[in-house]
Amino acid sequence: MLATALVGVLTAIAVPTYRSSVERVKLQHARADLALIHTAVLASRGANFRLPDSLSAVRGVPLIDPWGRPYAYYYFDKPDANRGQIRKDHNLVPINSEFDLYSAGKNGTSRPPLTAAPSRDDIVVGRDGAFIGLATEF
Repeated sequence: MLATALVGVLTAIAVPTYRSSVERVKLQHARADLALIHTAVLASRGANFRLPDSLSAVRGVPLIDPWGRPYAYYYFDKPDANRGQIRKDHNLVPINSEFDLYSAGKNGTSRPPLTAAPSRDDIVVGRDGAFIGLATEF
């Protein structure tokens, strides 16, 4: 009986620690992917200095985040661009000048303001690539 109790206590400690470690690894993986994608998007400017309209036009980059969902890319000058979808900080100022790039994170949902509850776990590229991390840290 004592052995069963001891195993139960150790499991209660180990499982949350393991889950936390897995999420940290996924976050680091998303950061690395976003840095690579950001660089590739900038390198894929056309002769007219326009960025690609979608990530599918950028070669050699991961399109799926560690949680199994597509990375989000939003080019501001795309012909059918909706300016209301631009990511904004707590002062409702856009966090980038040309395009937004992010993962919707663990919960898989997101809203344009980083302070919105669904956006708090997003991994975002901000300040035109100078920041890559959790929306709550921006």
